[in-house]
Amino acid sequence: MNQKVKNQNQFTTSNMVLGVQFLFVAFGATVLVPLLVGIDPAVALFTAGIGTLLFHIITKGMVPVFLGSSFAFIAPIIESTRLYGLPGTFSGIIAVGLVYALVSGLVKWRGLKFIERLFPATVVGPVIMIIGLSLAGVAIDMAKTHWLIAVISLATAIIVVVFTKGLIKLIPIFIGIIVGYLAGLLLGVIDFAPIKEADWFSLPAFTAPELNWNAILYMIPVAVAPIIEHVGDMYAIGGVAEKNFIEKPGLHRTLLGDGIATSLAGFFGGVPNTTYSEVTGAISLTKVTNPFILRISAVTAIVFSLIGKISGILKTIPQAVLGGIMLLLFGLIASVGIKTLIDSKTDMTQIRNQVIVSVVLTVGIGGAVISWGNFSLAGIGLAAVVGILLNLALPGASKKVVTSEK
Repeated sequence: MNQKVKNQNQFTTSNMVLGVQFLFVAFGATVLVPLLVGIDPAVALFTAGIGTLLFHIITKGMVPVFLGSSFAFIAPIIESTRLYGLPGTFSGIIAVGLVYALVSGLVKWRGLKFIERLFPATVVGPVIMIIGLSLAGVAIDMAKTHWLIAVISLATAIIVVVFTKGLIKLIPIFIGIIVGYLAGLLLGVIDFAPIKEADWFSLPAFTAPELNWNAILYMIPVAVAPIIEHVGDMYAIGGVAEKNFIEKPGLHRTLLGDGIATSLAGFFGGVPNTTYSEVTGAISLTKVTNPFILRISAVTAIVFSLIGKISGILKTIPQAVLGGIMLLLFGLIASVGIKTLIDSKTDMTQIRNQVIVSVVLTVGIGGAVISWGNFSLAGIGLAAVVGILLNLALPGASKKVVTSEK
């Protein structure tokens, strides 16, 4: 028994295989986000690996989690980059991580009640819907660069999601990209120059952040949905591992770990991190709940980030492949928002709930902007702020998103 426990925390062959397997599950999603927002995917792999290791240190190595690129920030990063440039946007990402840390302190002080009060399903549900729907036009624009390749990528991802089982079902993005890439090869539309120009071993293309208060204020409100997602993921992974991670090591520690990892990503020029439901699903299927395995995944991600040819290959993926995957992915994100309302049993016959959901959706999708001086608040961030204010101001109470009765 002692030898078995000892081997659980060693770089054995079986542990290495499992670690690479879990990275494989998260790989497609981790590299997709930076590809969509114009960031070197090697940076995302590096910050995902380092961020995961930091998370495990902060949470005392108890939680089997891998942190990767967050889809919630795709639209905000694209728009913030347009308005304030990438270096300024990275300062906003650092600030988002600090918001996580602030919320972790409030959780330590007040518990989950204040989160349930500020972020009920009537706020979080439509905000998540906006995250998906606001990117629909981007997906269409990328897909129409070569509709045949886009349809092949989309069809592959749908087939994987609907008809497969086991670990394969958890990696529709990865398989969709591979099949779409092969289609691009057959149709002769892939430019291999990035692979030829890439060194075998090189550091990722890190970008230093630049302080920009407008970008910071623009990005901070977007943290609402990922914070709620984090809480839900901690309940989910705790259920799989049959442990209460909300109590031990504590939600305040897991939020802090996620926040520090996200701020670190901003310092290196990467994208915000999040826990992955796909990895939780893989853990559920394999019954492997040893956090050490996920630390091996993190080390493997760092190693991959230093192999320049991998980044070169990723940069050759046709836009149409990414567009096809996004057609499914962003719709799925929007459907998660609907599911949030359903799971919380939100009563949509109540005019209060109708008002909050409708205003959040129209503000977020309709392009509303609030400006004063050089500062502006728009999109997902503005919608989140409006939803929180309406929830606090209108009489009555909304259904909470999370519950401590799990």
